[in-house]
Amino acid sequence: MATESAVADALAGSHPTAREPKYYRVKQQLLGMMASLGPGSAVPPERELAVEFETSRTTVRQALTELVVEGRLERIQGRGTFVAKPKVAQILQLTSYTQDMQAQGLAPTSRLLNIGPVTADRDLAQRLDVRTGARVIRLERLRLANSEPMAVEVNHLAARRFPGLRKHLEAGGSLYNTLAQVYGVRMAEAEETIETVLCPPYEAEILGTDAGSPMLLLSRHSWDTEGNPVEYVRSIYRGDRYKFVTKLRPPAID
Repeated sequence: MATESAVADALAGSHPTAREPKYYRVKQQLLGMMASLGPGSAVPPERELAVEFETSRTTVRQALTELVVEGRLERIQGRGTFVAKPKVAQILQLTSYTQDMQAQGLAPTSRLLNIGPVTADRDLAQRLDVRTGARVIRLERLRLANSEPMAVEVNHLAARRFPGLRKHLEAGGSLYNTLAQVYGVRMAEAEETIETVLCPPYEAEILGTDAGSPMLLLSRHSWDTEGNPVEYVRSIYRGDRYKFVTKLRPPAID
């Protein structure tokens, strides 16, 4: 039976086994190399790494690809592979994108991609407490931080409840500020789910990444202080640039 120390070493990745893939060992060596490099530093070409690590270029390429997928490295067409910037860490809370980015010391901006009415299907009607077939405002925006594309966000709100919303948002107004200042609606709680998805071609083009790359899909259903549903949002965040953080506490014991 394995000792606790051996198990701990294996879990930590410091206890090599015969079944450990070659590319994985190269990946660990690359991580060690990257620790001494700053964001934006160039990584040596595949052929140089293959010689240094005494392995094939195919093995090196697989290790590099995995690090790119994880967001640790960044490939720039025609230039090479570079150490990526640290991921933006967002605490899960009921705040606006602007507030989230400012808390990270980043400059948030949004680009309005599309806004207009759509017809509510059964699921959307239930979420927004409107009848099936009712008009719903669909708001699609590109979210940026320090001018770098981070997410494509699609909001849905009941058109009847928020007349004239399109005019305010087309003028560049913040959604949450507009809801509070113009309509007297303030957010009180939300239910949010996070899933991993592969990036569709449309979002990939907007975000400047590859179709099929890993993304974080956030779905948020929000209510106001009166307990009425306000919005349903689905956002696709770049998995290589974003991570979410939450604080956990034990449940209250009666």
